[in-house]
Amino acid sequence: MTTLISAPEELGHLLGATHAGVALQTTVPPGLEPASTEDAYQAQLAFLQRSRSGIGGWKVGAKSEDGPIQGAPLPLSCLHPTSSAIARGAFPVLGLELEIMFCFDWAFTPRSTPVPEEEVMESISAVGASIEIVSSRLAGWPDVPRLCQLADLQNHGALVTGELADYHEGFDFRRPQAHLTFNGADVFKGQGSNPAGDPRRLLGWLVNHCSEHGIAIPAGTVVTTGSYTGMFFPREPGLVIGQISGLPPIHFELS
Repeated sequence: MTTLISAPEELGHLLGATHAGVALQTTVPPGLEPASTEDAYQAQLAFLQRSRSGIGGWKVGAKSEDGPIQGAPLPLSCLHPTSSAIARGAFPVLGLELEIMFCFDWAFTPRSTPVPEEEVMESISAVGASIEIVSSRLAGWPDVPRLCQLADLQNHGALVTGELADYHEGFDFRRPQAHLTFNGADVFKGQGSNPAGDPRRLLGWLVNHCSEHGIAIPAGTVVTTGSYTGMFFPREPGLVIGQISGLPPIHFELS
């Protein structure tokens, strides 16, 4: 007996199968393009199912301080600690973003009522620098439909996670000093800014998004929250070093 699957699930399976290859991209058939953000979120979960990967963390962001928020689960296999070596050839396209990630102190399980913002803020135990490798399974990226990009884990390739420091409410999350270098050359140096403004406003949305979709967030989960340096596209292998003032530095080798 053949089990019918929905268009979002079929799209997620297509993207997950492409992700399982090496530096592969695919074209989304018109009939599989998401019709809504909800379709895209269903495709994300099917992506993880097809690629046989658990959720290792989350990314969340917004393009303005009062704009809509969107997020995506990060495959556990795509998280790498600082000082890792990551193969450039594993990604069909590759951009780098220096970000701030947060770590929750306790677990959130799905519930029938919204999780209060205060509870989410109280759960933050630690903060650190992260570098996201932005990539895509979609041929023609970035000139592809936005909802297809959202289905494709919001253009996620990998996340390098820095060491964590204790969370302090008074930290300058809006405009911290940021420094990103590649092979010793400055990519960005100065006061960074996050398009979402204070990225902590994104965390309550994420917790409730997961709750509404029946997804638990275990204690210790990391959430990366958008670039402070814009996106940089390296053209060769090299050493990547990131620093956000007040947080431990982060580095990895793009081999």
